[in-house]
Amino acid sequence: MNHIVTVQDAVTAFADFMEPTAAELDAIEREMPVILAGVDLVDAQITALDRTPNEMDNRRIRRARNRVLAARRELANRTVGANLSGGAA
Repeated sequence: MNHIVTVQDAVTAFADFMEPTAAELDAIEREMPVILAGVDLVDAQITALDRTPNEMDNRRIRRARNRVLAARRELANRTVGANLSGGAA
């Protein structure tokens, strides 16, 4: 006879180690504008999925794509600026 055993203890034993660190939470916070812009883009694409996209759908998708690109650019510029040391040599 095989016994069915729960793995609750094995899973919850490592729960404290599975929490995000402060650095990971900070990284998520920095990337939040990109994440939200991506959600808006997916939402616009989903809206246009079940029908032929009209001009308004195309505009919404195009604007959402532009917001994603702008958010990525802003994040990249902030990341590059944070990595540069100040002052000229």
